[in-house]
Amino acid sequence: MARQQDEVVFETRDLKINALRDDGTELPIVTGADFKVRRGEVVALIGESGSGKTTISLSSLGYCKPGLKFAGGEALLLGNNVTEMSTEDLRPYRGEKVAYLAQSAAATFNPSLRINEQVTEAPILHGTKTREEANSKALELYHALELPDPENIGDRFPHQVSGGQLQRLMAAMALCGEPDLLVLDEPTTALDVTTQIEVLKAFKQVIKEEGAAAIYVTHDLSVVAQIADHIVVLYNGEVKEAGPVDTIIHSSKHPYTQRLMAAIKPLPEAGQGEETKDANAKSPALQVRGIDAGYGKGSDGEPAAMILRDVSVSIDRGKTVGIIGESGCGKSTLARVFAGLLPPVRGDIFLDGDKMNGDLGSRPRQQLQKIQFVYQMADTALNPRQRIRDILGRPLEFYLGLTGKKKEQRLKQLLDMVELPYAFAGRYPHELSGGQKQRVNLARALAAEPEVVLCDEVTSALDTIVGANVIELLKSLRAETGVSFVFISHDLSTVASFADEIVVLYAGRVAEQGLTDKVLSAPNHPYTKLLMSSVPEARVGWLEETIGTKESSAGIGGGVTMTDTGCPFFNRCPLAIPGTCDVTSPPKRMPSEKHVIECHREISELT
Repeated sequence: MARQQDEVVFETRDLKINALRDDGTELPIVTGADFKVRRGEVVALIGESGSGKTTISLSSLGYCKPGLKFAGGEALLLGNNVTEMSTEDLRPYRGEKVAYLAQSAAATFNPSLRINEQVTEAPILHGTKTREEANSKALELYHALELPDPENIGDRFPHQVSGGQLQRLMAAMALCGEPDLLVLDEPTTALDVTTQIEVLKAFKQVIKEEGAAAIYVTHDLSVVAQIADHIVVLYNGEVKEAGPVDTIIHSSKHPYTQRLMAAIKPLPEAGQGEETKDANAKSPALQVRGIDAGYGKGSDGEPAAMILRDVSVSIDRGKTVGIIGESGCGKSTLARVFAGLLPPVRGDIFLDGDKMNGDLGSRPRQQLQKIQFVYQMADTALNPRQRIRDILGRPLEFYLGLTGKKKEQRLKQLLDMVELPYAFAGRYPHELSGGQKQRVNLARALAAEPEVVLCDEVTSALDTIVGANVIELLKSLRAETGVSFVFISHDLSTVASFADEIVVLYAGRVAEQGLTDKVLSAPNHPYTKLLMSSVPEARVGWLEETIGTKESSAGIGGGVTMTDTGCPFFNRCPLAIPGTCDVTSPPKRMPSEKHVIECHREISELT
C-alpha cells in the first residue's frame, strides 16, 4: 500500500496506564493522553523524569513495563488498538510496523555479532525482505546516514565503531525494515555536542526521506527545536500543552511548559559560573604531570593503544576543574589515572604535594579515602540488592570505623547533605528516581570524607531540571565541605556554570586550559571554538545554520583520531598548516595569565 504523506500513523485517545501496587490496588501513572503522529512528522514528548514520556511512547508497541497495565483509552497504530492485542497478534507489528531506538546503542547491539547481521535481522525474520534485499537496504541506509566506509562498515563488530557511528547504525537497524513509526527514546542524550549534531542531521534527513513518522522522547528542548515538528508537554502522565515546535518554544501558555523553558541551559559564556575563592592551600589537592597512559600491551612495552600524552592538570583545594571534549578524547581515561584504576606508563601523580603510586592496589587506605569516584550511571553503580543504609554504611565502616549509633547518625547527616529524607535509608535503589539515585551515589563518595571527588558525566542521564538541582547541590557541598571536584562532561553549559578551570582534551592531549572565564570569553584553540559552536540552541533552524559554518563544516563528523605525530586536530582544523601541523607537535602559547593553548598558529591569528 502506498504511503500517504498526511496519514495518521499513531494516535492515543484518552490513554490511561496504571501501576500495580503490592496490596493489589492501582496507581494512575498516565491519566489520559491524547495526541497524533502523522507520516513524515516528528512529535516530541517532553517533560521531567517520571512524567510518562517513555511509558506513553512504548504504548505504540502495545507494551507496558513490568508492574504497569493499560487501564483505558486507545493507542492506535495504523488504526489498530495495540493495547488490546495479544503478544502473538503484536508480533507482525513490532519491528515491522514500529521500531524502537533506545538511549544506549552500546546496550542494544550484541557485541559478539557483526553489525550488518543485526541491522538486517528484523526484515529477514519478519519475511518482509530477502537477505539480498535487506543487505541492499542496509547499504542504502549506511550511505544516507553518512557513515564512513559504508561498503564495509557492516562487517565490523560494535566495539570497532565510535559511539556516534553506533547510534546511527542503531537508526539503520530500526529503519531497515521500513517501519511506519519510529520511537526514539533519548537517542542523543549520551553523545558529545559535535556527534549529536551529526546524528540529529542524519536522523532528520532519513526520517523525511523514508516517509516514516517518529516519536522523539527527550528532556532536552534545544534538541527538540532541531528535529521535531510538534511538541507534547507531559507532567505526571498528563498532557499539559501541545502544538507546533515554534509555538511551544516561543509562546508557551502553560506554567509548567514555561518552567521547562526557563530551565533550558544557557549557552556557555564567561561569567556564568560562581568561581570559588582561593583556598588556603600550600599545594594542589591533586596533580598529574606529564602523564602518558593507555590500554593493552604492545610489543615494545608501550600500551597497544596510547590514549593520554603528556597531560598535566592541577586541582586546587576547594576548586572544581572541568574536563571537556568529545567521546574518545581521553576524559574518563584521565579520571581512571587520578583514581589509580589505570597506572600511567610515564608521569607523576601527587596528592597533597606527595608523590603517589599510580596503581590503586599499591595505595594505602588513607590515599584511597581521599580520592572518591562518582560514576555516570547510578543504576549500575548502586547494588540493587542492598538498601541505601547498607550502601552508605560500607564506606563509613571501612574508612572511618563507624558502627552502631555513630554510624547511623553519620548516615542521617549524609542524607541531609544530599537533601534526601532519612526514611530513604530503608529503601532499595529501584525505589528511587534517577535524580535521587545520583544523590545516593554522591553521598557514598562523601561518606569517605574525601579531599577530591571525581564526577564522570554525573548529570548526562538526568533531565534538565533534575540535573540543575544536582549541580546546585554540588556547589553547596563544595562550599560546606571544601572538597575539590574533577567534573568530566561533554555538556559545556553545565561545566561553565560549575568549574573554576577548564581543561579541553583532544585525542589525549591538552588543547587548551585555563580559568573558566578566560577560556570562554576568548576561546583560542580551533577545537574549543568547534565545541562551543556545537552547543545546540533552543530555536528552529539552528542545526542547518550551524552545519553551514566554517568551523562545523570542517570539524563535525571528523571523529577523534589518536596520533603521535604532529597535531591530532590537523585533519579537522579549518586553520591547519600542511607540512607543519601534521608533522610537528604544536608549541604551548599563553594568550593571557593562566591560559595555555597548544597550536602552531600565533595568538593573533586565532582571535
